[in-house]
Amino acid sequence: MTDDTAYTPPKVWTWNKENGGKFASVNRPIAGPTHDKELPVGRHPLQLYSLATPNGQKVTIMLEELLAAGHSGAEYDAWLIKIDGEQFGSGFVAVNPNSKIPAMMDRSGPKPIRVFESGSILLHLAEKFGAFLPADAAGRAECLSWLFWQMGSAPYLGGGFGHFYAYAPFKIEYAIDRFAMETKRQLDVLDRRLADNKYLAGDMLTIADIAVFPWYGGLAQGLLYGGGEFLSVQDYKHLQRWTADIASRPAVQRGRMVNRAWGDPAGQLHERHDASDFETKTQDKIEAAKA
Repeated sequence: MTDDTAYTPPKVWTWNKENGGKFASVNRPIAGPTHDKELPVGRHPLQLYSLATPNGQKVTIMLEELLAAGHSGAEYDAWLIKIDGEQFGSGFVAVNPNSKIPAMMDRSGPKPIRVFESGSILLHLAEKFGAFLPADAAGRAECLSWLFWQMGSAPYLGGGFGHFYAYAPFKIEYAIDRFAMETKRQLDVLDRRLADNKYLAGDMLTIADIAVFPWYGGLAQGLLYGGGEFLSVQDYKHLQRWTADIASRPAVQRGRMVNRAWGDPAGQLHERHDASDFETKTQDKIEAAKA
């Protein structure tokens, strides 16, 4: 083990804006809006403000699965919120005071309801439409246990392993080793569960799978942080089987495209306001209107 840094914490921490890292320009130790900007509102009752990060994908996958299952009330508008400072606009902060994507306004009732935090949005939609959440007490408890397992575990993968392995301004051996070990432990937890179960809560797809897939399925596919080989993700055979199963679902494939603004243009759908947007991309419509 090498001594990567001689840093000694000061008695009182102060904010250093030049701390480096990919997101240093927008990270800050205070909450609240930085500027006035209202959010757009489309024609559907469900208004989603998001970005196709793993947390954002959870909600768009859920909405597309609901629509595929015949729940027409799950039609939605998905507005792109880039995490370059847009999340600190006054309108977005009013929907999510934590300034993180995704955030949703449910305007289907007499009074709009704001819902923030991805797990909360999944649970809200599952209860609203009576779908992807087991009705029996034991099944519901198992599903929610895995849902909240993901909420507590993914920060070790994202803010822990992902940050120090891919985004930190310099490599710290201790930090990478610590979070790689924990991430592999989590992969083993999932692999052992999926050895005897088709899905995390049993035989049916639930919001637990929808929550876990964008993070750990993405990692299993080698799509997160370039760390698949480093973590030997191919060794988790049951997780790989589950990942391939879910990734093959058409609704999942559509959900992963929504609010994506990077990578292969064929896999991007910046905004989603109608099912036809998957055929004629929203960004293409916007450019055509400008011409």
